[in-house]
Amino acid sequence: MWAYMTSADALPVIFAGLMGLSILLYVVLDGYDLGVGILMYAAEPDEKDQMISSIGPFWDANETWLVLGIGLLLVAFPIAHGIILTALYIPVAVMLLGLIVRGVAFDFRAKVRDEHKRLWDNAFIFGSVLTSLAQGFMLGLYIVGFEYSLINIVFGLLCGVCLMAGFAFIGACWLIMKTEHELQHKAVRWARIFVWLTALGLALVSLATPIVSERIFEKWFSLPNILFLAPIPLLAGGLIVGLELLLRRMPMPGDRYYWLPFLAAAGIFILGFAGLAYSFYPYVVLDRLTVWQAASAPASLSFILVGVVIVLPCILAYTAYSYVVFWGKVRELTYH
Repeated sequence: MWAYMTSADALPVIFAGLMGLSILLYVVLDGYDLGVGILMYAAEPDEKDQMISSIGPFWDANETWLVLGIGLLLVAFPIAHGIILTALYIPVAVMLLGLIVRGVAFDFRAKVRDEHKRLWDNAFIFGSVLTSLAQGFMLGLYIVGFEYSLINIVFGLLCGVCLMAGFAFIGACWLIMKTEHELQHKAVRWARIFVWLTALGLALVSLATPIVSERIFEKWFSLPNILFLAPIPLLAGGLIVGLELLLRRMPMPGDRYYWLPFLAAAGIFILGFAGLAYSFYPYVVLDRLTVWQAASAPASLSFILVGVVIVLPCILAYTAYSYVVFWGKVRELTYH
């Protein structure tokens, strides 16, 4: 396909890929710290300190990928940006409110007296839940083409609940990797609960996308496509079943394979995202606007690409470096 593309044709596809990568990294990385915030509702006060400590060095930087993804949408696909943000004005505002509440609560809980800490813990939980629900609702409306009918709103709300469960699931897997003793045992129980709710969410989206678009139905279920694409749902299902079997044995003696649940959870999210990306490509807005119709002028994209080539490796390098530096278990708000 690339052999027959001119540079003007290839640039929108490159930027769509970069935007998709940014969103995927945001969902996985900020997803787990949103999940940790959601799970704090079921934790004891001393456990909440450990949970906050586990995400402390990362959570703010994780949101960089959301900023980058929206920024690429604005500069590379301004027409799509206008359509999407206009259709999602209210849920985007709700998401921003949740992110603001989370940020304020995260800083204040570390500075207030003990009797006020519970208030800010609850605010952090509320911000995490609100952000997750808003993002899931936006995903649901995006899938149905921004049609605000009653059934689509219900579908969006259901996607919000499922995405919140997915974030709680990957957050629990993160806690298995970062904590020990009783909190780690709790994280295993949480992961076993939320892995199946995550599977329900994946099934819901997988069923809805071919229903709302005949084009997507043809892409998935026509021959020979169905043979080439079958590994995506099969691998996702295999990871879910394998993870359930693994969690039954965790934590293992010597805390072996403590990192494996998080890696498997990230794999499930990646496969789900890959399926969704394949379904929508080459459209930025379902069956209305392709990447080429929505893209900025080729000269503008070429200029922007130079900046992205410089900035993106810096963000990736910083992210990798921070995870290397703060690798390991957390104890009493410190890293060892």
